[in-house]
Amino acid sequence: MSKFIAALRSLLFVLWMAATVIPWAVFSLIASIFIRGTPLFWFTTFWLRIAITGCRFICGVRYEVKGMENLPDGPAILLSKHQSTWETFAFPTLMPRPLCYVFKRELLYIPFFGWAMARLDMVHIDRSKRAEAWNRVAEQGKRFMAQGNWVIMFPEGTRITRGQQGTYKTGGTRLAVATGAPVVPIAVNSASCWPRKSFLVRPGLVTVSIGKPIAPAGCEADELMREVEGWIEGEMRRIDPGAYQQ
Repeated sequence: MSKFIAALRSLLFVLWMAATVIPWAVFSLIASIFIRGTPLFWFTTFWLRIAITGCRFICGVRYEVKGMENLPDGPAILLSKHQSTWETFAFPTLMPRPLCYVFKRELLYIPFFGWAMARLDMVHIDRSKRAEAWNRVAEQGKRFMAQGNWVIMFPEGTRITRGQQGTYKTGGTRLAVATGAPVVPIAVNSASCWPRKSFLVRPGLVTVSIGKPIAPAGCEADELMREVEGWIEGEMRRIDPGAYQQ
């Protein structure tokens, strides 16, 4: 019965997102004719607040954030664990600055949602062209940080199953070394409520834990990423110990 109720609530949540994203995406596309940059970011991402609020009241997914005091007052590159769609929606609503996501360009083809994202200051890359992708990240990431944005990347590259660890790639730390901006590691156990590649969203508490900034001075990109990886995976075991007991 509990699984049936969760499935019903999940269906209502999907309908809620579908019903709200289309008009807001249209509003955002129209607004982008008149405003760009930071004002457009906050206008467009208001829909994410609608989605996260719906996730809470329809599906019972609550959240807590630890370590907000660790966020720097200046340029930063956020490097986060990635388990679910939840954090991609939630982070822009939680952070005090506009976020510049680095993501595969195929997401731009999603009707309405992707079209609205295309109007924002984001870095969309072609993963099949690695050298070109890195040059785009370096060039646009530096420019967007100079405008006051924070760059955010998921170093494992994709959503990871709860309790597992992917390969941490050095794109984010290479950008840090190239620009001098600190990296901020983030752990999040969202898959405990919203697993990857799953329609079913279960009630529960998602914990977002933000680590202290790590300066890139004197570090190589791979060395810096090992430090990021060590902190994130250690923190994941602390905030979601049940997922690592087997």
